[in-house]
Amino acid sequence: MRLLLATRNDHKLREFGRLLPRVQLEPLPDHMPAPAEDGDSYAANALIKARAAAAATGRPAIADDSGIEAEALDGAPGIRSARFAGEDATDAENLAKLRAQAPPGSRLRYVCAIAHVEPHGLEHVFERTTSGTVAPEPRGDRGFGYDPLFVPDDVPGDRTMAELMDTEKDAVSHRGRAARALADWLRA
Repeated sequence: MRLLLATRNDHKLREFGRLLPRVQLEPLPDHMPAPAEDGDSYAANALIKARAAAAATGRPAIADDSGIEAEALDGAPGIRSARFAGEDATDAENLAKLRAQAPPGSRLRYVCAIAHVEPHGLEHVFERTTSGTVAPEPRGDRGFGYDPLFVPDDVPGDRTMAELMDTEKDAVSHRGRAARALADWLRA
């Protein structure tokens, strides 16, 4: 099976390649502009991207939207996770802002919604979460985004997502859980 993955993000392409090994994934074509992610939820933003990709190419497409929610910040940054420290913020800037505002040990939640859209309009969304806490300091050089501060509940020890091997991370991550739900649906 072949699907268009509505992203050009190398991290996501590699991660989805691991998570969906039976699916041939192709990135968003270079000539296609990325739509504005102006939805009010992870699912809405994932659908915006998948719909645009399916409409522009005439092929089935998937897209995800994900973020982190800090209990100490009343669920922020949420759908603004990629822009938490500003519109063009880097991962390091976003991580620094979260570290400055959410105390160590406070609760976090990763959320991922994956939308699957057929060119003729059939749509499905798979949304999953992973809970954890804020690490005392960033640790690890694996993963990306907020992973160096996120200590998942479902992993023994006090390791951050950025300290986990890919197979460990994929087993407990929000994106891994949503991708498995998509894969199960595709097989059915």
